[in-house]
Amino acid sequence: MFRAVDALDAAFPTAAAIALDLIRRPEVTERWSHPSALPHLSVGGLACHLGRQAVRAAELLPMPTDLPTLDSADNHYEQAPWVSEGTPDEKSVAESNDEADAARGPAALHASSAQALEEVGDLLSRGAARAVVPIPWQGWSLRRGDFLLTRQLEIVVHSDDLAVSVGVPTPEFPADVFDPVRDLLVRLAVRRRGQSALISALSRSERAQDISAF
Repeated sequence: MFRAVDALDAAFPTAAAIALDLIRRPEVTERWSHPSALPHLSVGGLACHLGRQAVRAAELLPMPTDLPTLDSADNHYEQAPWVSEGTPDEKSVAESNDEADAARGPAALHASSAQALEEVGDLLSRGAARAVVPIPWQGWSLRRGDFLLTRQLEIVVHSDDLAVSVGVPTPEFPADVFDPVRDLLVRLAVRRRGQSALISALSRSERAQDISAF
């Protein structure tokens, strides 16, 4: 019987492949050390953060876990400390893995992301990915479908950030990638901003409000 997790198993490699195509664009390499659209983060750092989503998946999908399992991807974002901490300051961004990885240059990112995409595709196609996946830096686990959805959200959102940063069109994602991310963002936005804010922003330009999910 077809399940949502099967759909995400199929969709995630597509999302990661689209992200890899964007990362490989010459505009990204040319502006590698320039500021990105995100505060305190270089284009290279942002590209590395985007590419890391496939790397994380390759690392974590086959890993056993005894961490508690959250009920949903929504719970993950409701409980993650960074969601309520606001925009990272310059010091924390400078000390992040993103900028450290960026210092290795575009070629290293291209190689690691391509290898991770191949590994993820293999894990998912042969059924070697775990049903429950750990997120060690948070101290909990997610069911595989929820884990892949969180990585897919990161890819969709940061692909837009990276495209805007280098002045190229934001990639268009197919419905099986984009729709679950859209629905998750809407749920998170309603939780943070309320129903009225969402309705106003989507239907009344004269009453549009901030409806950002994060």
